[in-house]
Amino acid sequence: MTFIRKHRRTMVLCLIDAAICVLSCATSYMLLYVAASDFGVSIKLNLDTLIWHAVTISSCFLFGMWFCRVYKSIWRFATAIDVMKCFFGILLGLIVYYPFKLVFYSDFSDVCIAIEYLLVTISIISSRCIYKYLYLRLSNTPSQHRSRTMIIGAGVAGKKVIDEMHSGAAYRPVVLVDDDPKKSGRTIASVLVAGTTYDIPKLVEKYRVKTIFFAIPSINPDERRRILNICSETVCEVKVVPYMYELIQNADFLTQGKNINIEDLLGREPIGFSDFEVQHLICGRVCMVTGGGGSIGSELCRQIAAHNPKKLIIIDIYENNAYDIQQELLLDYPDIDLDVRIASVRDFDKMKCLFEMFMPELVFHAAAHKHVPLMETSPEEAIKNNIGGTYNVAYLANEYKAQKFVLVSTDKAVNPTNVMGATKRCCEMIVEYFSQVTDFTDFVAVRFGNVLGSNGSVIPLFEKQLAQGGPLTVTHPDIIRYFMTIPEAVFLILQAATLAKGGEIFVLDMGEPVKILNLAENLIKLHGKEPYKDIDITFTGLRPGEKLFEELLMSEEGIKETQNKKIFIGKQIKIDEKDFPQMIENIKKIAYSNNSGEAVEALRRLVPTFNHIVINK
Repeated sequence: MTFIRKHRRTMVLCLIDAAICVLSCATSYMLLYVAASDFGVSIKLNLDTLIWHAVTISSCFLFGMWFCRVYKSIWRFATAIDVMKCFFGILLGLIVYYPFKLVFYSDFSDVCIAIEYLLVTISIISSRCIYKYLYLRLSNTPSQHRSRTMIIGAGVAGKKVIDEMHSGAAYRPVVLVDDDPKKSGRTIASVLVAGTTYDIPKLVEKYRVKTIFFAIPSINPDERRRILNICSETVCEVKVVPYMYELIQNADFLTQGKNINIEDLLGREPIGFSDFEVQHLICGRVCMVTGGGGSIGSELCRQIAAHNPKKLIIIDIYENNAYDIQQELLLDYPDIDLDVRIASVRDFDKMKCLFEMFMPELVFHAAAHKHVPLMETSPEEAIKNNIGGTYNVAYLANEYKAQKFVLVSTDKAVNPTNVMGATKRCCEMIVEYFSQVTDFTDFVAVRFGNVLGSNGSVIPLFEKQLAQGGPLTVTHPDIIRYFMTIPEAVFLILQAATLAKGGEIFVLDMGEPVKILNLAENLIKLHGKEPYKDIDITFTGLRPGEKLFEELLMSEEGIKETQNKKIFIGKQIKIDEKDFPQMIENIKKIAYSNNSGEAVEALRRLVPTFNHIVINK
């Protein structure tokens, strides 16, 4: 009984195929008999011979198909390969049959066998195709309930998208677009290539398209942005199929279709760096990352782990984040020498113990309080963590002769108008101070703009508000920001470490700044909604300490090119080596007195470019 249950499907198919073979045998003999009669030729019908012939050749056909693994195929997902298996299986059965024919049925007509072979081949393959067609027709969502879909790209990925949609997805492919003029007017799986990407708006209207699938995984970034900008002019939801390695790894990749990433519309190509230089820097060295559980810190840990460090030490005060990145790295890099410690960079004694224990060669300092509005209401905490923590880690890096110390900074440190920016500017001053007094360690800072997808960035907030039906909140209609992706930010940090000689501020050429209002409107459009109609946008007013625009360099810092045309060096302003340590000690004492007003005033004295803007709401 267990055997029958396990092989029930194969047994049913064999019975059906056997019936087809027997009927084909009888039909072929009758056709030959009728044809011979029309020409006045008499054929003697030997019923016993016919029956045994039918049983023998049918068994051979079934054996051939079993040998070619036809019965292992799932026919609702059948491809040309499965059809070829069927064809060769039947042909193999015919070859196996012929020795029996020569011995037992030598007088049986070869013409009859040829006709039977053709009938069996056509009937069995047709039965499979009819089954697949009926299965898909009956199991598919009714057409009126499926989203009418345009596919951009009449290539391999586009064909795969259409096949997946025809297999029962909630999308109905109605039109293709492709910029290759040779493909215009042709069809893929009955879907017409009706125009180019420039025709998208009018084709969306003509074919009543609701969803657009971007199916050109390997495309120039400038072309990608151009096409996505055209898509944003429509009210269609836009999805992007996975990249080519995901297409290979994921058979059912349509469900992996991703909502469009806003960074595709930022107006510049992603920054690429030399992996060789980073590998040479990290391989075989002891690396420490403070704030290793944060969005930037965790990506730093991933990139470092991929370059074979001798040891990776992750420091974070928040245990949940530290645990998450620990488990991820142990899963992805089972052989890595990893040590995760829960500690605060404020605690000098604890950090000293860790430096003494591990003797890190490369120190990446990403631990900081970064939320501008929160630091406005708790300036003393920003000072304790950002300034005090940075001084502790930098001092110990110098004391224990680390080769390099890299500070993760921000464009908000330039002419700061808020407490967070002022503390990060002070952190840069700490880096410059130690670069002046050290005899061994290269101290550098890396300054960049807003990081898409990082904790507290605007895009996750917009996505959350959009999921809740809006409205999207923008502080001011004219506010603009520079943007970069998390991988870009981390690449810049690692590249800075390879280029560091001591005392530099590394700055990324981030292209043109982006208007936040435009980001919000494009995000709404690319989710198939209309701004201000389906999803509203409201203006909440500038937050405390917030500027309409950010800067990447102060005028007195100047700028110098590096071998990478996308990275520049701003020269640090010299620090008074004699008084600076005492100034840091004084501001820390004020912070630990928990007097917010005095803390802000102390920041003003320490950071001359700090022009604090307070907005009363």
